[in-house]
Amino acid sequence: MAFGFTYTEDQLALQRTVRKFVENEIIPVRAHYDETEEFPWEETRKMFELGINCMNAPEKYNGMVFGNIGLCMVTEELCRGCLGIAISPLANMLASEPLLYGGTEEQWDYWFPSLCYEGKLAAYAVTEPGAGSDVAAIRTTCKKDGDYYILNGTKCFITNGKHADKITVLASHDPSKGHRAQSFFMVDTKTEGVSFGKSERKMGMRCSETSEVIFDNVKVHKKYRIGEEGDGFKLAMKAFNSSRPFIAAASTGVAQAAFEYARDYAKQRMAFGKPIGSHQAVAFMLADMAMEIEASRLLWQKAAWLLDEDLMSADLSAMSKCYAADAANRVVTNAVQILGGYGFCRDYPVEKMMRDAKILQIFEGTSQIQRVIIAKDLLA
Repeated sequence: MAFGFTYTEDQLALQRTVRKFVENEIIPVRAHYDETEEFPWEETRKMFELGINCMNAPEKYNGMVFGNIGLCMVTEELCRGCLGIAISPLANMLASEPLLYGGTEEQWDYWFPSLCYEGKLAAYAVTEPGAGSDVAAIRTTCKKDGDYYILNGTKCFITNGKHADKITVLASHDPSKGHRAQSFFMVDTKTEGVSFGKSERKMGMRCSETSEVIFDNVKVHKKYRIGEEGDGFKLAMKAFNSSRPFIAAASTGVAQAAFEYARDYAKQRMAFGKPIGSHQAVAFMLADMAMEIEASRLLWQKAAWLLDEDLMSADLSAMSKCYAADAANRVVTNAVQILGGYGFCRDYPVEKMMRDAKILQIFEGTSQIQRVIIAKDLLA
């Protein structure tokens, strides 16, 4: 069982298609959406038409068949254009992960057609005001009532939020029992009792919708529970282990974009009679940036390959996400530094990339939590 570094012809064709799409459809409008904070519905529709609204859907629903390596490759290309625009289809994938691990065929038929055939959005509702990194501490409850469950609680920082058609919700049968008493549910956002709180005003990724989701005596039939009662925490951890290589790929895309812009600027900007890239101080910064990007890419490639081989381990998933997110923040900071005063101005894209990159160290488990996971495995 060998690990190869060569993409198939189909994967390379897909990469070219997505790169052209990013160049033509995303890069020209990313500054507009960042400035206005409008949700990019037009670009979201175009991504749906391209077939990347929910890339990890099973093949029967027109999901992509290029494996996780191919999907991470697409993710890197999209985020090289704009993390804020690209995050909606990635959120669709994360929301679908509990279904892929614990759902039935009937549940798939309920969930995937709206995403894959209609271009609707989904959301993954786990985080709460008092439970982010500590998933076991959630307080949203699900009380059994005959053939139904009654959901009550508030989720926060939910990507796609009020624009989502369906949500996967983690709730607790008894919060005093921690992670052992949690279950996942599929909830249609039109269900009575589902409402949305404030939309967050964010430092970066500003065109992405991030909002509270409130459940007030929401009645959910037992057929919409994913897996058995008590499977929720296990499904959440599997979902995060699967999604973290995608965040690593997203981080690599943001870093790649910042590096390319800084490199091209360093070739043209003159100081002391020659391009600033000719000065060792700047040249070494670019060399460090290129090394960190390459290392990040290799980590997500290995993590995605392990996923495809059903060998994913939590520690390597955490390593790929943690290293790539931290590296992206170092790269974008250096890109701003290379551009100097221009890098600090919103007329130049590296300023936006620096703001966008910070969230990569926070969502789907902070860089500190990734280190906890890695260390726990090392010392087991």
